[in-house]
Amino acid sequence: MPDQPVRRSDRTRAAILTAARERFATDGYEKATIRAIAADADIDPAMVMRYYGNKEGLFAAAAQLDLRLPDLRALDRAEIGATLAGHLLDRWEHDEALVAMLRAGVTNADVLDRFREVFAQQVGAAVASVCPDDAPTRAGLVATQALGLALCRYVLKLPPVVALTREDAVTWLGPTLQRYITEPRA
Repeated sequence: MPDQPVRRSDRTRAAILTAARERFATDGYEKATIRAIAADADIDPAMVMRYYGNKEGLFAAAAQLDLRLPDLRALDRAEIGATLAGHLLDRWEHDEALVAMLRAGVTNADVLDRFREVFAQQVGAAVASVCPDDAPTRAGLVATQALGLALCRYVLKLPPVVALTREDAVTWLGPTLQRYITEPRA
């Protein structure tokens, strides 16, 4: 019987995080409220505060992002850009926390800092693993393309960008990422 409170606690935390991700993705950081998130999770708002302290703490937990980047060293060098482009598109398509974080990062400095940190650490390490020369600059340029596409496709919803099939988006984005990651600096 001692395991039951832990399981209930884990279920409650999971319900809160699921509701928070959905609410942040739908409303953005500024408009999402603890009350709305608690209502979505069918719990008392005090429970959200108990587990996460405040809205910033909840967002930080909900926005724990692992881009789950592929090991670029394991790829055929000529396929790095296309593989990474496809992977990032798949992540944006299936992770509302990424969209919520992007939307919130446009208006909230703390969220923007977290977003920068995630991309610098994860993309930076992946790029450095295959091209250590100028890795921070290369990773930053990869981020410009990945975040630009994501912003236009999932937040601004520009019709021509939304209309691209996954394959078309990879065809356009892949060569640019490839150049940023593997080509010699001109």
